Amino acid sequence: MSIVPMAGLRLRFYTDASEFLAAAGDYLSANPVVSTVVTTIAHRVLSQQAEGISQPDRNWWLVVSDDSGAVVGAGMRTAPYAPYPPFLLPMPDEAAVALAHVLHEREEEVLAVNGALPAVELCAAELTRLGGGQVQVGQHTRLHELGELVWPRPVPGGLVAASEADVGLVTEWFAAFVGDADEQAGRPRGARAHEVPDHAEIRRRLHAGRMWFWVDEAGQPVHLTGANPPSFGVARVGPVYTPPAQRGRGWASNAVAEVSRRIQAEGARVCLFTDQANPTSNRIYAALGYRPVVDMADLVIVR
Repeated sequence: MSIVPMAGLRLRFYTDASEFLAAAGDYLSANPVVSTVVTTIAHRVLSQQAEGISQPDRNWWLVVSDDSGAVVGAGMRTAPYAPYPPFLLPMPDEAAVALAHVLHEREEEVLAVNGALPAVELCAAELTRLGGGQVQVGQHTRLHELGELVWPRPVPGGLVAASEADVGLVTEWFAAFVGDADEQAGRPRGARAHEVPDHAEIRRRLHAGRMWFWVDEAGQPVHLTGANPPSFGVARVGPVYTPPAQRGRGWASNAVAEVSRRIQAEGARVCLFTDQANPTSNRIYAALGYRPVVDMADLVIVR
């Protein structure tokens, strides 16, 4: 752990996910939906370490606290793909600016910042002031939480758990899901292909039973929905993918509804992200009972 003091605030950097969770757990659990990305990844890292999978030396976890010692913000830099963007949760404005100064002084190259607004905007803007370049929006996302589930019009078929034998199709559809997100956001298809989990990670998710197909009346897979295991009582749905030839038939609505029902039946809250540039998915989830919680953004620094 390293500590960076500043007027009224303190930034603490951890290299160990368990130490980070011990320090920030109460803060994260107080608003577990907003914290879902950070807590999910922290628990995933702990699981990987238990399996003997080492983590890159570049990774860090951040806790922001005030003069009284109360935690008022958090973040991480754990992305497994270049340019390894930090992910920030809500924090005081001055902390987001101070973080930019610390990263600049540590000579960490930061070419993207993801997470909650306005923290990411403030941090990215200060990074460009210190190091040059300009900030561009890669993607505007919105985090939603399910209230009371509203069932869609029923369709034939049903939900079945994908197995490890399905790793090829799941990987293919996961990649297609990321590619579609690129196009919907106005990026070249494949711009975020690096965000597709590798076969080992896909296998772990399949082994955990958190990937499902909707199969039609003939038993053929026509849609894929996944979900993360609950973290601090919240499970996040995704990916949600229907091949183009199968769209408009209600597969996605029914699959997400059934996955959401199962998660709630486990006693967990359910959330998911949408791309604000995709009105279709936003409309579908709103009809199911999902309501906006917080806006986030993926920002790119071009130099």
